[in-house]
Amino acid sequence: MMGTRRAPGTKTRPGSRGRTRRNRDAYLQIETVGNEFAGGGLNASLRDLARFGEMMRQDGRYNGQQIVPRAVVDDIRRGGSKEHFAKAGFALLPGWSYRDMWWVTHNEHGAYSARGVHGQVIYVDPKAEMVIARFSSHPLAANANLDPTSLPAYHALARHLLGGS
Repeated sequence: MMGTRRAPGTKTRPGSRGRTRRNRDAYLQIETVGNEFAGGGLNASLRDLARFGEMMRQDGRYNGQQIVPRAVVDDIRRGGSKEHFAKAGFALLPGWSYRDMWWVTHNEHGAYSARGVHGQVIYVDPKAEMVIARFSSHPLAANANLDPTSLPAYHALARHLLGGS
């Protein structure tokens, strides 16, 4: 039987403002022997996901404090092997790679994203100084159902923010 546990560092009373000024406590799913399951099962508010994305965009810093080491953020942004990724069969993501739970576009903006199987996303576009957080519960468990519309929309918004069309 699986359960939930409050995320580490969130032992504050509900409604209080902690180090990351979260609105609600985050919870992680735990498996039968009591270990957190980080491959899924994170429960957090949309605002907290956006803050996490903004922290990543700001090189791991939040409110003037280094939360994630800059070297870790830089490593994620570099991405993984595009050649290995191409062999995985993600036809809708040509030129992309995957690194440490992040999907890296390798586009001219250096955009990357954390993606949930039902369309949840934290999309970070450093050049456009943009973070998109999205909750989703698409009935089919595959981002391929949303990528043809979502990814071009994210990039179009980034181009617009940069003064392009």
